Amino acid sequence: MSRSQLVAEHLPLLRRYARALTGSQASGDAYVAAMLEAMLGDPSVLDESHGPRAGLFRLFTQIWNSVSVNDDAEVTTLPMPPERRLSNITPLPRQAFLLLSLEGFSEEEVAYILGTDVGETRRLADAAGREMAAEIATDVLIIEDETFIAMDLESLVKNLGHNVVGVARTHADAVALAKNKRPGLILADIQLADGSSGLDAVNELLRTFEVPVVFITAYPERFLTGERPEPAFLISKPFQPAMVSAVASQALFFQRNSRNRTPKAPAA
Repeated sequence: MSRSQLVAEHLPLLRRYARALTGSQASGDAYVAAMLEAMLGDPSVLDESHGPRAGLFRLFTQIWNSVSVNDDAEVTTLPMPPERRLSNITPLPRQAFLLLSLEGFSEEEVAYILGTDVGETRRLADAAGREMAAEIATDVLIIEDETFIAMDLESLVKNLGHNVVGVARTHADAVALAKNKRPGLILADIQLADGSSGLDAVNELLRTFEVPVVFITAYPERFLTGERPEPAFLISKPFQPAMVSAVASQALFFQRNSRNRTPKAPAA
């Protein structure tokens, strides 16, 4: 398999990680683009000693942590507000936590990606867990038509300290529940059994009020093509509890830190 094929194979999940870290499709993709440009300029920057996927994530991390990209106020090609907010609340633990729980890397691989050792990786992940546990609890709406998955999600979010305001199994139910309960977080399956779309339901709701959304799908690659607006927070089925915890906490973090931003004026 060629270098370009290897990169293409792992790029969708790297983009998922980038947007989970930055809280923005545009910002996450900008960092991934910067990484690809670095590779084009010097292919030797990709270290494949721990495999191509870990090598890509390591190179992305080096770009993310670089002063020239992450802290230079003159860099105008990258949307910076989410990153600047992250820099105030210990981004390295969050990277360790997301790499372990969202991307499923081993502790040894995460240590390689972050340039630390296994002991430091564990310490960082523990620090992130404590920080995320301190997030303010919220009301959660679950949009999921599969009964057992809905029950698992309901139990999981309750154990995280949140309150489940309802479980919707169709587009119509989701819209009605959300408008009545005004949840602080939505966990939404994308394809519902009756043929309706959780994505369409959420888009309808977002026209009336702002709420962070985590989408759940068995086919994440279908929504990470770069060809249309994509979910910022995406979980693959089957999911692990740690993955839901990590992504939900990231979504709530970015929502909490965006509350004081001035709304943009409507387009003319």
